[in-house]
Amino acid sequence: MRFQIVRSKNPTQPYFWRIVSESGQTVAVSGNYVAKASAVSMVEAVMRSIPRAVVEDLTAMQESPLRQSA
Repeated sequence: MRFQIVRSKNPTQPYFWRIVSESGQTVAVSGNYVAKASAVSMVEAVMRSIPRAVVEDLTAMQESPLRQSA
């Protein structure tokens, strides 16, 4: 996977980043940033935190306990 810093067409917030898989598919896109340095800083922060990432399954909390399967 790789991170890409990209310039957008948004004139007030012209920078964003995305994560691209080895196959070239975009798997995540950030919001827009005013400064390129802000986008780069956030990429660095995400890269540092990935080894400690956890998965939260929020669907379990959203399902009704009274729901019955058909």
